[in-house]
Amino acid sequence: MPVMAKPTPAAANAAAASFATLTTKLDYMSAADVDNVRRAYKFADEAHLGQLRNSGQPYITHPIAVAQQCAEWKLDAQALMAALLHDAIEDCGVTKPDLIERFGAPVAELVDGLTKLEKLEFNTREENQAESFRKMLLAMARDVRVILIKLADRTHNMRTLSDAPRAKWARIASETLDIYAPIAHRLGLNSTYRELQDLSFQHLHPWRYATLQKALSRSRGRRRDVITRVKTEVEAAFASANMSVQIDGREKTLYSIYSKMDGKHLSFAQVTDIYGFRVIVDGLVSCYTAMGVLHQLYKPLPGRFKDYIAIPKINGYQSLHTTLVGPFGTNIEFQMRTEAMHVVAESGVAAHWLYKATTPGSDDSQNLGTQWLQSLLDIQNETGDSAEFWDHVKIDLFPDAVYVFTPKSKIMAMPRGATIVDFAYAIHSDIGHRAVAAKVNGEQVPLRTELHNGDVIEIVTTPVSSPNPAWLGFVRTGKARSKIRHYLKTMALTESQDLGEKMLAHALRAEGIDKLPDDDERNRLLWEKILRFSGNRSRADLLTDVGLGKRIAAILAKRIVGLLGEIGEKPNVLLMSRERFTAHESVSQGALLLDGSEGASIHFAKCCKPIPGDNVIGYLGRGEGLMVHTEDCAVAKRLVQRDSERFIAVDWSDEPVRAFETDLLVMVSKGRGVLARVAAAMASAEADINQVEIEQDSRQGATDLRFSVAVRDRVHLAAVMRNVKRATSVLRVQRVKSAT
Repeated sequence: MPVMAKPTPAAANAAAASFATLTTKLDYMSAADVDNVRRAYKFADEAHLGQLRNSGQPYITHPIAVAQQCAEWKLDAQALMAALLHDAIEDCGVTKPDLIERFGAPVAELVDGLTKLEKLEFNTREENQAESFRKMLLAMARDVRVILIKLADRTHNMRTLSDAPRAKWARIASETLDIYAPIAHRLGLNSTYRELQDLSFQHLHPWRYATLQKALSRSRGRRRDVITRVKTEVEAAFASANMSVQIDGREKTLYSIYSKMDGKHLSFAQVTDIYGFRVIVDGLVSCYTAMGVLHQLYKPLPGRFKDYIAIPKINGYQSLHTTLVGPFGTNIEFQMRTEAMHVVAESGVAAHWLYKATTPGSDDSQNLGTQWLQSLLDIQNETGDSAEFWDHVKIDLFPDAVYVFTPKSKIMAMPRGATIVDFAYAIHSDIGHRAVAAKVNGEQVPLRTELHNGDVIEIVTTPVSSPNPAWLGFVRTGKARSKIRHYLKTMALTESQDLGEKMLAHALRAEGIDKLPDDDERNRLLWEKILRFSGNRSRADLLTDVGLGKRIAAILAKRIVGLLGEIGEKPNVLLMSRERFTAHESVSQGALLLDGSEGASIHFAKCCKPIPGDNVIGYLGRGEGLMVHTEDCAVAKRLVQRDSERFIAVDWSDEPVRAFETDLLVMVSKGRGVLARVAAAMASAEADINQVEIEQDSRQGATDLRFSVAVRDRVHLAAVMRNVKRATSVLRVQRVKSAT
């Protein structure tokens, strides 16, 4: 028999670069679709002519390999055309209009979604990367084929990473492990997920990978007899039960073994569940029957049974998992699933096209992953900054889920660590915004409570409630975080605009103008001149900048008076003298009134903690809104000397709507129960204690207690202090203003 000659490198390259290598995988397509894919191949081959990969192969071998992977998933002709053309815009100077003209808009959109933003100017590599990922993920949210092509592209690049300079290995492998593998997992592409993890591990830690690979090979040899015996016994058990099943042995990936060893500080010998079996049956009920057969054969390990059929994973995965104690005490995991579940388990969202190829008209898996894809668009709508967008998305990429129920028994999957607030936003943004309380399993719980499997959650809402900035400290999902941030930013700008309008009107009255000119047709030219002077795009922007302290109201007021003078409107001298006469009095007709209902644009200084009844002044920080200080505050006095034009008159409303925080220092003689007596005295005077500190003191027999308390005003504070003074063991009580 003649020996076949080994092909030369040139012949091997030519074969890899030919369309024939792809044709064998296109048997599910029509002749017209194959012709379209061939046209895209010819165009890509010409565009990449002369380009070589690091291995020395023609560059076209890479697009062909990407298209082959897409064909494995049975993607349509447009996706395969985009796979062949995916580097054409980036590397070959081809434009998007060129692609639209030759191959149509859908293919061009897919290619554009895959193109990085290298041509734009960015301050840092991280900024470039974040913006490129945002572009790709948003394109993917509109059309999931974008990410499938991208994952095929990244898989082939990882398979050939050894040909690239070693200096690039760590960056590319880390990026794959942190971003692309989690995306593959999130979309249910488990075989791709496992391969990307192993390839990343191989190039991030080559020595550890090689050592573990040798250990696994030796172990495989030692345990071959056990695995053969288990398979024989399992097949016999199913045969005696008259069940037709398909049994496949499987092995944990090297990366998953390494992760378990690293995370649990185990040696290789201590990782017992390296081997497992997949049992594929003909129907849903048979999954449970098969589990019963196995449990009769081997003893199940307590706590290691999971029913992902009744409650699928977030990415659509369904199977029964059980770990059994096999011969010689070996732990072996079994997975029971139907053929349809197996397709979804291995291919995730790509199962939609696989189903269409094998079962025409079947759309069972069409919605896999669509909820997460839609949430990407929601997060984008709430987020302007690409790095912030990417931070939100990364939060959602790891679907270690808990499963909870609404009061109407609808099941919802949430990431592990998610809280009541995350759940509220997962139901609807308005539910999240208006949440004030919650019940879990019928019991009242705080909104920051973490969710657990099986919890039944009821959200209590009120129309007047709004998100609390403190929620950002504990929410877990990207959707909740982006919704809260967007709401707070919007509200802060609205409140700053209202404050700016009040301040500008106040400054105008001091110049003799009764009110701010209306934003109407009569004053259109006037406002155009004002905006040219200030550099703002709109009246709302200008007022917001005044409220944030980016524009000085007094300077703008003088300019407005000058512009009004040009059209014949003169200041009211009587109003001007009255406003200026009372400008520094304790009660100024033009002062901003404070009642505690102010939002994010007005802050009460932590250095002096003003309360109603204190003489106060307002400092307009640069971009920070209005900061209210007491008149005798040392910090405020220093600011007056340095920045006096930024101070405005403020005063308290007659009826504040909430309590205000201040500090009390209570000196007590040491003894049992003293703190409880002081706290009781404050509570009986209706003061809320927010915080208490026991100050360390070297004095014999005395201790200082520092309380942060909420009171209505100075009169209420005086009543609290009198009550505390009467308590046993209290030596002295005084209000503290911490800054000096």
